[in-house]
Amino acid sequence: MFFLLFLIIYFMTISGNFLLIVIVRMNPTLHSPMYFFLTNLSIIDICFSSSIAPVILRNTLAKDRSISLIGCATQMYFSLALGSTECLILAVMAYDRFAAICRPLHYNTIMNKTVCFYMAAVPWSAGFINSLVQVTLTFQLPFCTCHINHYFCEVPAFIRMSCGDTFLNQLSLFIAAGIIGMCSFLLTLTSYLHIISKILKITSSQGRQKSFSTCASHLTAVTLYYGTSLFIYLRPQKHTNVYKVLPILYMTVTPMLNPFLYSIRNKDVNNTLINQLKRKKGQY
Repeated sequence: MFFLLFLIIYFMTISGNFLLIVIVRMNPTLHSPMYFFLTNLSIIDICFSSSIAPVILRNTLAKDRSISLIGCATQMYFSLALGSTECLILAVMAYDRFAAICRPLHYNTIMNKTVCFYMAAVPWSAGFINSLVQVTLTFQLPFCTCHINHYFCEVPAFIRMSCGDTFLNQLSLFIAAGIIGMCSFLLTLTSYLHIISKILKITSSQGRQKSFSTCASHLTAVTLYYGTSLFIYLRPQKHTNVYKVLPILYMTVTPMLNPFLYSIRNKDVNNTLINQLKRKKGQY
């Protein structure tokens, strides 16, 4: 039952995000900063889910649920790197919405190609550098057991199973979560406070509804992701079933929901998909 559940989630994650990338590439009108960052988010979600889901799928059926040390370190490195990157990209997307709604006349100047490139490159770089530091510190710890009481290799789970002094690891993880997670959250919150203030000043009810609709999907994704990930990484020593299940939510379910959150209510994406389907049908 769990194999089928995770298989469906993983299939929907890969297909949904890949379809969104293809749609953005096919329609020149979607070659804007918002969809550039959305493409980055889809790439992250595909890789993020792929670092976890295949191992979970194998472990739901296999009797031997062991993983090699290199395999565990690799899984931990990429899942943490991509998770950190997604956290920062969500904040960048919030700033993009702020520039579009609050500074519409200067939007093309503020979000030019060079700025967009650096705003995407910095999260990718920061995510992978942070992961390298955390994974290196984690595997320097002494461990009392080889059994990981978790569904996959994750830093907080390794901190809990260590029999040595984990103060430096907890401090490093707390600082990283604070800088990356909390700063991203505060940037997102600040951006949306300005956005909401701007929207409320719009006299047309249709204009307000359109602006709120544009931001609703991003707010939903941010709430799901930040709420679960910060809860785990700011309290790495806790040892309950909640701390085993919550990472599954933001590592498998959230990447599956993102393309649907961003495309279902987006007319440009829907129209592109419908037109392509009609064109394919017409060819047959």
